[in-house]
Amino acid sequence: MDRIIRWGLSLGLCAAGVVGTRLWLRWPDVTTVGIADPASAAVVARAHAEGVAVSQAWTPMDQISPQLALAVLVAEDIEFFQHRGFSVAEMRIAMDQAREGGRIRGASTITQQLAKNLWLSGDRTLARKVREALLAVDLERFLTKRRILELYLNVVPFGPGVFGAEAAARRYFGKPALFLTELESAQLAAALTRPSRWYPGVTAADYTERVELIRRRMTNAEFLWRHLLRI
Repeated sequence: MDRIIRWGLSLGLCAAGVVGTRLWLRWPDVTTVGIADPASAAVVARAHAEGVAVSQAWTPMDQISPQLALAVLVAEDIEFFQHRGFSVAEMRIAMDQAREGGRIRGASTITQQLAKNLWLSGDRTLARKVREALLAVDLERFLTKRRILELYLNVVPFGPGVFGAEAAARRYFGKPALFLTELESAQLAAALTRPSRWYPGVTAADYTERVELIRRRMTNAEFLWRHLLRI
């Protein structure tokens, strides 16, 4: 009997090792995006696969308006400089929803959103949410906050087929991302909630309300300026 138990445990450990190795082999090396811009991103690849005309132009952080950085922070992740990748409270809510058979909520930190946009599918499942959180921890471990924000602002969709701050600034306002105003930045940040339907030029009341909410938050977020000046 002891021999059978040991044999069963050995088989279990081997199986776990095989599964773990397969996961490791497919696990992105996050350190690569710390030193070089990625050649591709999952969110852009999906747009290409769907036949969407894609516009994207990589640009460094110092060529992106601080107003846009602030607008994105207050819109998507006001605690960006305090957390280490993900919110425990949000993950708990996601797990509760999964147990109840509901659709996993999308609320994620900027770091989690970056992990999803770079490497993961758009499916709202608990498995993807956990993978997203683990990748976010790796990103926070190996990259600076500045680099994470820079990558995010270069891959996030600001409208149908429009990825990154530079492409969005030129598409909607005919100027480089460096010269975006407060209002223009708020309009772009508001698009992040529903990029397929909300973007500058849209006159929907709910989009306009979102823009004004972000502008009010920007006015009251002086503490974030201090962080932005330091990164």
